[in-house]
Amino acid sequence: MAEVTDATFAAEVIGAELPVLVEFTADWCPPCRQMGPVLAAVAEQEADRLRVVRLDVDENPATTNAYKVLSMPTFMVFRDGEPVKSMVGARSRRRLLEELADVV
Repeated sequence: MAEVTDATFAAEVIGAELPVLVEFTADWCPPCRQMGPVLAAVAEQEADRLRVVRLDVDENPATTNAYKVLSMPTFMVFRDGEPVKSMVGARSRRRLLEELADVV
């Protein structure tokens, strides 16, 4: 799964042609680590319709603050450069796919 940073966020997420699911994550966050395999599976399953990336909140405070992310993991879907959906907390692959259905 791709990692994005404050420096690459605009090009990788805002400028993306496909919708992008961004996981705002941190190394110290157990639910974030739990989401790794779930996000990898979603990224593979939805590769033709959705890009999945991660952003480390500790290393990228500008983007984290710009989108007012306070809890980890936070998931945001960006389409055409705009955030269209936000979700907080770990979830199963099935639930994540259900929640993404209306924005992908």
